[in-house]
Amino acid sequence: MIKVYCYSRCTTCKKALKWLDDNKIEYELIDIKEDHPDENTLRDLYKKSGLPLKRFFNTSGQLYREMELSKKLPDMSEDEMIKLLATDGMLVKRPLLVADDKVFTGFKEDDWKALV
Repeated sequence: MIKVYCYSRCTTCKKALKWLDDNKIEYELIDIKEDHPDENTLRDLYKKSGLPLKRFFNTSGQLYREMELSKKLPDMSEDEMIKLLATDGMLVKRPLLVADDKVFTGFKEDDWKALV
């Protein structure tokens, strides 16, 4: 089963969920603010994704800007970044889609077509 971590007020998340519905793809919806991925889950997703860890950060988010993470991340270890991501779901890029062998951060329709 596909899991999709979303934030209900996020327009990109709404667009992604509509795309999944339109393509008749079943998924489990998880509120990223209330039930964000923990440290172990993030470590697994990061390894599975093949993406740079910085792609897991919601760089356009208010919390990211308030914490001035664009200045801090370059000096942080992967371990520190994962621990930070696990503290608040609003730091995590969304939607975060987790399928059997795929992990997508954000919604790019061309990437998500691999699910169909």
